[in-house]
Amino acid sequence: MEAKKITIAGAGLVGSLLSVYLAKRGHKVSIYERRPDARKNTIDGGRSINLALSDRGLQALAKVGLEERVLAEMAIPMYRRVMHDKAGNLTFQPYGKEGQAINSVSRAGLNMLLMEEAEKHGVELHFSQACAAVNLENADATFVNREGQKAHVNSDLLFGADGAFSAVRGIMQKTDRFSYSQEYIDHGYKELEIPAGTDGSFLLEKNALHIWPRGNYMLIALPNPDASFTCTLFFPMEGDPSFESLDSVAKARSFFEEQFPDALALMPNFDKEWEENPDSSLVIIRCYPWTRNGKVALIGDASHAIVPFYGQGMNSGFEDCFVLDRLMGEGSDWDQILSAYEKERKPDGDAIADLAMRNFVEMRDLTGDADFLLRKKIEGRFSSKHPDKWTPLYSLVTFSPQVRYSEAQALGRRQDDLMAEIMAMPNIHEVWDSAEVEAKMLELAQRL
Repeated sequence: MEAKKITIAGAGLVGSLLSVYLAKRGHKVSIYERRPDARKNTIDGGRSINLALSDRGLQALAKVGLEERVLAEMAIPMYRRVMHDKAGNLTFQPYGKEGQAINSVSRAGLNMLLMEEAEKHGVELHFSQACAAVNLENADATFVNREGQKAHVNSDLLFGADGAFSAVRGIMQKTDRFSYSQEYIDHGYKELEIPAGTDGSFLLEKNALHIWPRGNYMLIALPNPDASFTCTLFFPMEGDPSFESLDSVAKARSFFEEQFPDALALMPNFDKEWEENPDSSLVIIRCYPWTRNGKVALIGDASHAIVPFYGQGMNSGFEDCFVLDRLMGEGSDWDQILSAYEKERKPDGDAIADLAMRNFVEMRDLTGDADFLLRKKIEGRFSSKHPDKWTPLYSLVTFSPQVRYSEAQALGRRQDDLMAEIMAMPNIHEVWDSAEVEAKMLELAQRL
């Protein structure tokens, strides 16, 4: 493949990983990032500092030789969900098969590692440079620093990896036949913290994702290497209860005492964090096409921003890079590469956006529901005995990178129909692990 001069707008997780892929293929890559260098500036608290890294993301990291380092240096495996009821009673649900886990990682730590890896491969990083203009015909771009000084950058190719509110996409939106939608969901989020114990220990089970499901809202907690937990309250923005109605620290504390007493007891800085950490919104972005003129392309959140409830935002963006690299290995014509990239990834971007909203309902409403938990037990038991006949939807999405998101979604819908028949069997709560139920599952699995 002929070496190209490539500019990437955005030095976040996807932009930084993409630069490593491109540099390893011999291209001259420069990244322009509107924010200051995170390696030299304190990261603000309360803004998405934890991520769930799973097999799709790990596959993409492995391709550039970073999987083992990330897992060893910054990941905490989470093998199961732990659900907390109001009384502090716990129930458990494993992720996938024995030994399978999703990994809690620091957004800032992983981003810094990827930027450092990019620089090792000769990528030039420019910070405090906001994208102000793009020529979609020739991939030239103009960036402006905080003093208003402009940099005109000539490129063979330009990638917009600049997030859900992408400036590159904003320019593409003004072109003919560009479809775009932006949907804010009714819920937002606020981040809080459970610090380490006085002896430096984890105050909750370390290798688990903790959930306090409460119907229309939920609290979750992910572990950090310093033995703290990053907690996120997913909560309505308006109504009662909502961020709007909890308009004082006293009201918020009273609400937590009622709904999340065991979590609140572990939050010594609750009052300060509730007051200072922002109430942040959640948005779903869909658009098409993702490329223009074989010169400009969108990737990651710039093309398909999703809500975080499947833990697949970063993973899907990393998978974009993995697929694009595969296509680069199959040909050298960038018109064909970018056309194939958007046609393959668009259905998967739409699918994971839908699946993430589905998982939100599951996590907040169903993880404490007896019928839901029984269904998961039946699926898990059958899948472990007949792995060639049934893979639960969560495992298809999280642990099966060989299965596209769109394929997983379609199969999950068929599984829903079949499991409805199983759950309608007489006395299913008493006979769920019987030979009769297994035989019925074998029969129904033939229809998948």
